[in-house]
Amino acid sequence: MTGSRAEAAYSRAVAAFSTPTLDLLHGRFAPFVVASLTMLFTADRASVPIADAHAELAEVMDELRGDGEDDRRLPAGSSRDVCRNWVRLGWLVQQIDDEVEVYRLSAHAVEALEISGRTGAGRTRVSNSRVRTLLDAVEHLSDSAEADPVRRLARLRAERDLLDAEISRIEESGRADPLDDDELLEEAENVLHLARELPADFTRVAESLKAMQRDVVAHLRRDERPTGEVLREYLQRAQDVMQSTPEGRAFSGALRLIGDPERIDALTEQLSGLLSQPFARLLDSSQRAELDAVGRRVELGVEEVLAAQRRASHVITGQVKTHDPLRDRQIDDLLRDVIAGLHGWSGPATVVDPVRSMPLIDLGHLRQTTSDIRPPRAPAPLTDADDVDFLDHDTRAWGGPRYAELEAYVGGLTDEFDLAEAFRHIPVDTRRPVDLLGLLEIAHRNGLADGDGISTVETLRPDGTTRRFAFGAVTARSTKEDADE
Repeated sequence: MTGSRAEAAYSRAVAAFSTPTLDLLHGRFAPFVVASLTMLFTADRASVPIADAHAELAEVMDELRGDGEDDRRLPAGSSRDVCRNWVRLGWLVQQIDDEVEVYRLSAHAVEALEISGRTGAGRTRVSNSRVRTLLDAVEHLSDSAEADPVRRLARLRAERDLLDAEISRIEESGRADPLDDDELLEEAENVLHLARELPADFTRVAESLKAMQRDVVAHLRRDERPTGEVLREYLQRAQDVMQSTPEGRAFSGALRLIGDPERIDALTEQLSGLLSQPFARLLDSSQRAELDAVGRRVELGVEEVLAAQRRASHVITGQVKTHDPLRDRQIDDLLRDVIAGLHGWSGPATVVDPVRSMPLIDLGHLRQTTSDIRPPRAPAPLTDADDVDFLDHDTRAWGGPRYAELEAYVGGLTDEFDLAEAFRHIPVDTRRPVDLLGLLEIAHRNGLADGDGISTVETLRPDGTTRRFAFGAVTARSTKEDADE
């Protein structure tokens, strides 16, 4: 091996170990990080509100310390400090979902958890299913790249002959012989192996879109070209955001296969049927749960990428619409002046004159008149109640108590009277439930005395229906009692 080859191999290894993925797996607190992230994030919980994540991580740390775990294997500080450090290291991503700030796993963290889970589950077997998957993939690649029509037709006819032979065998025997349980178990493990790689792939696509968004905005803020040219270029790039990165183009191809809701439903139904097969009893509980969650993983991964696409398009379009190169240059110049001034204060013997008053802004000539030269006037007076013309009698019937009629009725009664008895003899048009309340109000104002027993009255509503009310017996007065008596 030459020195250049050894140096190149070593450089590649150094670059690999400097990624957040291997940094997570080889760090001092790697077991704690892997265990915590596995508990916080599941197939059904791709994002966690920041407050919930801090509280749950604090419970995990307290539980481990309570079980006697060595503090040297646990990070110091609060759960909030730990999560912020994970964000800084590139294992967690902060974003806003439905006006709530959440944590999501980065692509590096997803990949690290997938490696840890695959390693912890035991040594990967070189199974018949996995080898056949590789051979099928190579054969499909070879067929797709085949340019000779004769050889392409020969392969298609050979595949058709095999299918016809299988159809004939089933039709003649009347039965379909499935594989034995061991082979089906190998197939299921291969499906799980392939499914574990999907979350990291989806997250990488979403993060590439976010990186492209930041790159576009940064270039736009530094742009000094005409506004029209900027609008044409960046609005077009915002529309074709999924075609701007290799990961986005790859995902667009995959989306044509898995983006159909009917295909997702069919996948979920197939997985449900597999779990009811006899061979599924050979899977442990974690494998069964993981197999059942494959459909949801695919659906959540697709939604994550599409949400990142919508967010990037929205941010880029908004930035283009509000882009002002002159204003941006003024802000940059101001910030540079501030930074230069702060550098001038860095010396220990620097004397800084305090700001004793704020400068006055020159507003120029202010407007002295308004468009309407007439002074404001008071609103027109309200009309008298006597002038109100009730066009609909039924509307007034459903209104409040008729105080005038009730006052006149009470004035014609004896000095003291039983309220319930008086209401029973009141005219029909003032025997509504609301008129009973008005009569009670007038009686309370004139003075009343509670009696023994319960009084009941029957009221008549404007629509002809009746309502019965019960209240404590009351003796009222027709005139107001003087305070001197």
